[in-house]
Amino acid sequence: MKITQITFTRFLAAMAIVISHFNKDLFLYKINYISNIFLKANVGVSYFFILSGFIMIVAYHKKDKIEYFDYYKNRFARIYPLYVLGLLLYLVTRFSNFSIYKGFLYLFGLQSWIPGEAMILNFPGWSISVEFLFYLIFPLLYNRFYSKGNKSIWIVTILIWLATQVVCSLYADSSYYEGPHTESHELLYYFPLMHINEFLVGNLAGLYFVKHSGQKNYDVPVILIFGAILLSLIFTSFFYHNGLMALLFIPLILLISKNNGTLTKLFSWKPLEYLGEASYAVYITHIPVLYILREVIKWSQYDLNINTVFGIYTIVLIITSVVFYQCIEKPLRDYLRKLNLW
Repeated sequence: MKITQITFTRFLAAMAIVISHFNKDLFLYKINYISNIFLKANVGVSYFFILSGFIMIVAYHKKDKIEYFDYYKNRFARIYPLYVLGLLLYLVTRFSNFSIYKGFLYLFGLQSWIPGEAMILNFPGWSISVEFLFYLIFPLLYNRFYSKGNKSIWIVTILIWLATQVVCSLYADSSYYEGPHTESHELLYYFPLMHINEFLVGNLAGLYFVKHSGQKNYDVPVILIFGAILLSLIFTSFFYHNGLMALLFIPLILLISKNNGTLTKLFSWKPLEYLGEASYAVYITHIPVLYILREVIKWSQYDLNINTVFGIYTIVLIITSVVFYQCIEKPLRDYLRKLNLW
């Protein structure tokens, strides 16, 4: 089952993260209230984690059992080629940051497990390290619980989600949390077990969807929930990074997936769907593409203001991401999936 209208939302989340990582002198950060949205737009990673859990169920719900080897091969083929490409592009301008130790952690997806090392090399890769954990446990969860209709996983997931919110909020307000750029910060924000709740609640949302997948016009509720998300980012100061926004993200995902209104027709428009397909390339290469572009602009000696640089960067990033998706991600994914290793 493919839900075309949800694909474009990945691109929107990826671009929000791109802006959140860009220079804070950008005009968007000079606008009252709007600036709060982009200062907190890294919550888009939480959306990715929840959506990942949702899509896994939708993709596999008709299977009686997931074959571990085939699943891991398919997941590897899906994300690893561009993950490595992001590293190689990063090293074009930051090779001095490389070491065998850092390369080992990054390539094996171990960086987020070690506070102080999560943001090494191409730092958006910290989230792929977390995704590796999700992919590792999903076949076990599916074969043992989801495919058998075991209701206990619902209770366990809700308890894990609640416990994570309480622990993270208390830790963020405690004397143990030392602020940004510290090991305590990386433990709170990037440690994989802090995010397992997001994947699990995404799984539950997927289970609900496949059993109640009837469509209806939900344009107005979708717009209202999206507005609620923006307002929460503007006016609240809760610790939202590790799954709290599931309270709004899950209804948004479900309603968009079940919607057959104008928004679905718009989001299913082929060019927008294609941008959604290329969103992983946008996310995993946006930092190295930015670093390379900065070097090119410096070499050209053009005196460009930050807003012009952002406009050029956005165009270059989208074009390169489409090229990476079409010429690297898709061909290598298809090749690796067909590869017979036995």
